[in-house]
Amino acid sequence: MIDLTGKLALVTGAARGIGRACALRLAEAGADVIVNYVTSRSAADDVAHKIREMGRRTAVVKADVSEQDDILSLFEFVKDSFGKLDILVSNAATGGFRPLMATTARQFEAAMNANTRALLFLMQSALPLLRRKEGRAKVIALTSHGSRLALPMYGLIGSTKAALESLARHLAYELGSEGINVNLVQAGLVDTDSTRNVPGSEQLFNMRQSRGLVGKRILEASDVADAVLFLASPLSDLIQGQTIVIDGGASIHI
Repeated sequence: MIDLTGKLALVTGAARGIGRACALRLAEAGADVIVNYVTSRSAADDVAHKIREMGRRTAVVKADVSEQDDILSLFEFVKDSFGKLDILVSNAATGGFRPLMATTARQFEAAMNANTRALLFLMQSALPLLRRKEGRAKVIALTSHGSRLALPMYGLIGSTKAALESLARHLAYELGSEGINVNLVQAGLVDTDSTRNVPGSEQLFNMRQSRGLVGKRILEASDVADAVLFLASPLSDLIQGQTIVIDGGASIHI
């Protein structure tokens, strides 16, 4: 069993969906968890309540990770209130579903800032807390199949996720010697508030079971959180700069 007792994790976009599942799974394994949100305060408070019920320390922090000033303020809080950070889960994302030919410069910039640039600024601000001579700090970013597959109305988000994956590999290259592992979890289609807004989502959800290669199992947010938990643990110390795909085998065949 993975034991993260004494570790402190920060999960961005932790109020709902996969972020929520990650925050709760890390807490179940013993970690104290900082819950970041940008709009859903009541949902974030609910996550924090459940974490406290497990006997863990927690805090709810509003910060828009697409804004560098918000990230700086977030880590000032982490340093002043906890004085450490062991696990960073970069999950918050945005972008909207539209054709690339209808995408404006402002929309492209907003998606890139939230989905890609955020990881860079999070790492820059977190570095003094993550850097260590013994043991390993763990950084895990969430990505999606759109980084390598063309999907309807997903070009904007998909391109930012592809850039995110490259950025994570380069961060691993630059920071691995400083006691930090940087990896990604690429999740298949999970039923969340966000994916329900994907054009044609009903058809996509109906196809999930027929494409999966794990019997009747359907990918859930908790499955993605389990992969994040593994990468947050010492069991993954020798995994560096990699993308772990969690989709039940759906993406390996046509």
